[in-house]
Amino acid sequence: KHPSITHCRLCELDGAVIEIAKAHFECVHRNVFDDARLQVVTGDGLAHLQTTADRFDLIYLDLTDPGGAAAELYTQAFYADSRRALNPGGALTLHIGSPFSHPARVTAAIADLGAVFGCVTPYFVHVPMYGASWGFAVASDTLDLAALDAATINARLVSRNIADRRWYNGAMHHAMQALPEYVNHMLL
Repeated sequence: KHPSITHCRLCELDGAVIEIAKAHFECVHRNVFDDARLQVVTGDGLAHLQTTADRFDLIYLDLTDPGGAAAELYTQAFYADSRRALNPGGALTLHIGSPFSHPARVTAAIADLGAVFGCVTPYFVHVPMYGASWGFAVASDTLDLAALDAATINARLVSRNIADRRWYNGAMHHAMQALPEYVNHMLL
């Protein structure tokens, strides 16, 4: 609940997902649905992104796997729509799959993001629920995650009063960008 954040928008295709989250996952959402700065849009996020005139500092995607109707959310065309909806200096972030279980998906996502954005930073974390290392990427025309040193990250966390963390800090920021050789070979 940082005071400099003036508004956020959450697009969710299925309103029941929001209601279930409200009822059962307060430890995750921490009552964000009571924050007047949050606007919840129930409906097709792709259509919303393509039709809104609003611009965003961050577009954060938590998507289903790239099959069926969700497949078009993993395309260069969608990434270009996202880029158009970003403010200068803004970023898109999303999961790109497991480098062990989905190497082709990871490779394709990084290539497709790189065809649209000037700077793409993949990073990987262990996700206990999936029992595997899982890939994510931040795509921007200007934001280079590797350029932020650990001390700056830690100072920003303190200045923004982001204290109740279990995992993230300046050292972890850089650690999750360190790629094992099998992932490096996939991204060449």
